[in-house]
Amino acid sequence: MTKKRLLLALVLLLSGAAGFFIFHPKAGEAPELTLIQTRLVRVETPRANEVVKSPLAVRGQARGPWFFEGSFPVRLLDDQGKELAVTPAQAQGEWMTEDFVPFKATLEFTTNAKTGTLVLEKDNPSGLPEQANELRFPVIFK
Repeated sequence: MTKKRLLLALVLLLSGAAGFFIFHPKAGEAPELTLIQTRLVRVETPRANEVVKSPLAVRGQARGPWFFEGSFPVRLLDDQGKELAVTPAQAQGEWMTEDFVPFKATLEFTTNAKTGTLVLEKDNPSGLPEQANELRFPVIFK
């Protein structure tokens, strides 16, 4: 393969992989954040595979376009995909920007499940699939 083709294949591979937000960690191992995740959403707490309990405080930063009217949905799912809680994450600053904006949300829930998934959804009032995006990562229930 020529250097040009190899470089093109690498660029295409990286751009295709950049669209995915779902973590697939090895057992007992916290996933690393991808480049896209660090460029669009940064979750400070909880971390992937962290032990959590109700009420669950979710804090971090997201780029302004992740919000709509200063909020975006945060969902907590159990290991079967059943929604345990949903609440809007609220911007803690001016969200009409391309910069990172701090956010926080609190989820109250009850479950007998041992594990679940935290989902931070880009607010998408248009409903258009090409505007949708999300960040998902596993949590462990106490």
